[in-house]
Amino acid sequence: EGLIEFYDSFKDMFEFFCKNTTIHGTIRLVCSDSNRMKTAFWTLLLLASFGMLYWQFALMFSQYWAYPVVLTMSMHSEPKMFPAITICNLDPYRFELVSEHLAQLDRMAEESIAFLYGINTSASLFHINEKNVHVKDLSSIGNISRSSFKLSQNFSLLRMPDHNNRSGKKHSNVGFRLCNATGGSCFYKTYASGMDAILEWYRFHYMNIMSQLPVIINISDHEEQIEDMVYSCQYDGEPCRPSDYVHFHHPVFGSCYTFNSKGTDSFWTATKPGIPYGLSLILRAEQKDHIPLLSTVAGVKVMIHNHNQTPFLEHEGFDIRPGIATTIGIQQDEVNRLGGNYGKCTTNGNDVNVKLLYNNSYTLQACLHSCFQHIMVQKCGCGYYYYPLPPGAEYCDYNKQPAWGHCFYQLYNRLRNHHLNCFDQCPKPCRESLYKVSAGTAKWPSVKSQDWVSQALRHQNGYNSTSNRKDIAKVTIFYQQLNYQSVNESPLLSENLLLSSMGSQWSLWFGSSVLSVVEMFELLIDTLVLSLLFCYQRFRAK
Repeated sequence: EGLIEFYDSFKDMFEFFCKNTTIHGTIRLVCSDSNRMKTAFWTLLLLASFGMLYWQFALMFSQYWAYPVVLTMSMHSEPKMFPAITICNLDPYRFELVSEHLAQLDRMAEESIAFLYGINTSASLFHINEKNVHVKDLSSIGNISRSSFKLSQNFSLLRMPDHNNRSGKKHSNVGFRLCNATGGSCFYKTYASGMDAILEWYRFHYMNIMSQLPVIINISDHEEQIEDMVYSCQYDGEPCRPSDYVHFHHPVFGSCYTFNSKGTDSFWTATKPGIPYGLSLILRAEQKDHIPLLSTVAGVKVMIHNHNQTPFLEHEGFDIRPGIATTIGIQQDEVNRLGGNYGKCTTNGNDVNVKLLYNNSYTLQACLHSCFQHIMVQKCGCGYYYYPLPPGAEYCDYNKQPAWGHCFYQLYNRLRNHHLNCFDQCPKPCRESLYKVSAGTAKWPSVKSQDWVSQALRHQNGYNSTSNRKDIAKVTIFYQQLNYQSVNESPLLSENLLLSSMGSQWSLWFGSSVLSVVEMFELLIDTLVLSLLFCYQRFRAK
């Protein structure tokens, strides 16, 4: 009894609490006990205040558990690494191993164009006698591939009437027919533009032909060097070095080079903005037309991207026109996402359920392509030629898988319409650098300077052309300014802000503090102890 204060009754305990607590309004319950109307009024007022308080608490917690974010923007100015630059000559190799099949495909394309439009393109479009590319150490399997593969005649281009045309004019679509393995389900892959239909039809056959090549081909062993495409390369006024680029071959965009691919060499640190301090290239844009129907574009493909990132040239990048000097100013933006409960993102891709098929760092496109390829191998039994293969898989070939085209186009439409779960499985990176691009162009070289420019290139690089600027291009890529904008996600309602808001609501409705909450807990404990004591006394009395 010396340690614990006992009350004679619950009424005494309640009166003591009301007279001594720091919660506003409770003392009115005791002082006005002789006036029942006031007592009832203050009782209802306190209960209403409690109700409003906990209603506000419920709103706060529901907002907190929704994990909303707020975007904060900040500007930074500091020396930074120049981005990776990938250039391609839009001139894919005609490999000797499949050159006969490509020549046969060109003849099929010539016949299809003549059938559709009555145009003879053999003299102007196809150059069957172009020099083929020989890849080392493939002679042992070359004869096998030539004898086993045959171009299919089941995918002829057709002209079909457009029944959805409401303009009243006669219009027809062009496309080709695709069926499943049993032939019971077929559809036409059609295009309103005959040009698009011919290009897609050609690429479909082209993928089947290129699937005959071995998966592992060391294109770097080919005798072509960067000097065959890049006549001049300077960064920040200094000539580029052989270690500054890596070479790879793209089946559609041809021979490609990536400058500053790793982003670890201090040579590529940008210390000043402006054209003189950027990357300046003089490029060969010659149209050899090795495979003319893969693309109708002439020039050079350029893409600006992050380091250690696979350049997806079919989705990004821009074309440089021959005979033109192009200046490209870039502005960097950085996005930092919270992840976790606040959003779906990944730091490095290790926590993503999709196994990446690319050896570079994680990107959304790399994950989507890998996810689609895994589903393609699972559903169609083979892989799409433009994407890397999972272990143990092989590229699609309509000699082995006659219905793979039907399977592929249906899967791709489902992916494009977000009906595959790839977009759910592939989150965005938590940290991402984006590059805004602005470009300007001018004729280059000018009429008065083209003679001495040609002489200088001929003397230094063996340049020999009479095409009047139509086979060279100049491009300069530079930082417009070293300032970059950082967009960061932060919690709209953090733990500290939640506690602060709860304290504000408690003070608003009761004018009290945290100690007042302790007093309420003390009242509950005293009530429990007193109830136990009364029960114990009654038990002993019995």
